[in-house]
Amino acid sequence: MNLSKRIAAFDTLGDFLSQFSRSGIERKENISQNDLFFDAFKMQINRAKEYNGWFTRDNILYAFESWSEILKKENLEKWVSEYRFKEKPKTVAVIMAGNIPLVGFHDFLSVLISGNHIKAKQSSNDKHFIPLITRYLEKIEPGFKGMISFSEDKLENFDAVIATGSNNTARYFEYYFGKYPNIIRKNRNAVAVLSGDETDEDLKRLGEDIFLYFGLGCRSVAKIFVPKAYDFDRLFKNIYSYKDLIEYKKYENNYDYNKAVYLMSKFKLLENGFLILKEDPSYSSPIATLFYEYYDDADDLKFKLQMERDQIQCIVTKQDIDNKVDFGKTQKPELWEYADGVDTLEFLQGL
Repeated sequence: MNLSKRIAAFDTLGDFLSQFSRSGIERKENISQNDLFFDAFKMQINRAKEYNGWFTRDNILYAFESWSEILKKENLEKWVSEYRFKEKPKTVAVIMAGNIPLVGFHDFLSVLISGNHIKAKQSSNDKHFIPLITRYLEKIEPGFKGMISFSEDKLENFDAVIATGSNNTARYFEYYFGKYPNIIRKNRNAVAVLSGDETDEDLKRLGEDIFLYFGLGCRSVAKIFVPKAYDFDRLFKNIYSYKDLIEYKKYENNYDYNKAVYLMSKFKLLENGFLILKEDPSYSSPIATLFYEYYDDADDLKFKLQMERDQIQCIVTKQDIDNKVDFGKTQKPELWEYADGVDTLEFLQGL
């Protein structure tokens, strides 16, 4: 199967996924293999929260909608145009996280689009959608048969590793897989650098960067940097549309627990009934909490962020800072915006 066929297959998958969006699930005409797969995907979306309480219908549909927009022939061709893949495939073991729906799909796509074989070890928190996508791909393009396998046991017989996990699991990965060509990812979070001059629309979009997927993604904004005397009331006003999150029991439990712990520790807090703001130097904040830190000089802050870039996935800002993204765009990276800044296709090309 050549590259053109692989691109065509993922383009077709994008068309299929376009039937599932936050505005609703709607069966369309002339979608390949709809009779076999539409109802199966719909059922899995409806049942997902049974397996993972954080996988709400809205969050799953956001993930599907986002990938349907990305998986276009022109995007895929632009993405792969600078690479030259070898004809002899390698087997790549991919250890996937499960913090948000389809979080391992970019690695899955990268391995397959490069012509390599994937041996996936999924998180128990997100193990139903990619096997279903695999069956769809194998149906529309039989050339994928034999290229994709899943393992729940010890990984064996592979040539390279891509593994995503926490800082703790990364040490485990490095110990066991260090002898193989590898990409090993650790904890990272997105941050926002605010000046106080942002528009109300910017701050509303920042709300999506903070709250989408309950803040569980590595691209979720977990911390903001603000100038002294920053108007937090204005921020609270513009993110108020997310107030209903507190009605979701798992989120409410985290909010109540973290607030109690902080108050018992006599930390100074700002909160609005569904989000806690805590001044903290750390980059990774718990659910329902957003850390903040004051800065005096923009250039000094740029230097700090550059020195601590291994903890940062991306930066939401209007300022001229490396690794910046627009407000509301953290969960919509382009295909060529790689996790941890490591070019996955370049790595696969070199195997």
